[in-house]
Amino acid sequence: MITKVKICGLTCKRDVDAAIKYGASYLGFIVNAESSRKLSVTEASRIALPARKFCETVAVVVNPTNNLLENIIQEMRPSYIQLHGNESMERVANIKNNFKIKLIKAISIDNKKDFITAEQYTGLVDIMLYDSKPPLDSPQRGGHGLLFDWSMISKVALPKTWALAGGLNISNVENAINLTKAPILDVSSGLELAAGLKDHNKIKAFMDKIKNE
Repeated sequence: MITKVKICGLTCKRDVDAAIKYGASYLGFIVNAESSRKLSVTEASRIALPARKFCETVAVVVNPTNNLLENIIQEMRPSYIQLHGNESMERVANIKNNFKIKLIKAISIDNKKDFITAEQYTGLVDIMLYDSKPPLDSPQRGGHGLLFDWSMISKVALPKTWALAGGLNISNVENAINLTKAPILDVSSGLELAAGLKDHNKIKAFMDKIKNE
C-alpha cells in the first residue's frame, strides 16, 4: 500500500515548493478560519493556484457560508474543500449538491462513538479525516500536535478512502502506518519550525520514512 501525505497549514510559496519537491500528494491551506496558519482567499489562491499542476489542493474551512465557498471555488479552484467545523449531514449534503466539488470531512476523535458519528458522513464526502479533539479552551480546530488512541481504528468500520491526522511527526509516522494502515496521513504542526512555517528538513525526513515503509 502506498501511503499518501497531505501537508496542511501551508502559508507561503517556499513551503509549498518543498512539499511538492519531497512528494506530498495533497496541499492544505486554511482559509478564513480561526488558526495561526490562516490565509485570506486571495493569499491562499496566490500560492495554491500554481501548485494545482503538481498536487491536489485543499481549502480548509470551518462552518463556511455559501458566499465564502463560492469565493474560494472561483478564486482558488481547489481540488477539495475540507470541512473542519460542526457541519451537519444536511449542511454537507447541501454543499455537495450546490457546489459539485470533492469534499473532505474532519471528525474529532476521542472515543469509538465518534467513529459512529463519522460513519454517517461517508456517503456524502470523498475522504473522511479522523483528527484528535482540540483542547476545550481552544477555538482552533486542528494543528495542536495531539494524538488520539490509534488502536481504536482496528476495531471500527472505515470507509475506503480516509485520512489520519493529529500529532503526526517524524518520530511516530512509522508507527502510525504500521498500526493504522491509513491510506492518507495529514500532517501540519509536526513539520514546523513555528506555527505556519515549515521545516524543510522535517518534510524530507517525514516523506523518506514513508517511502521506506
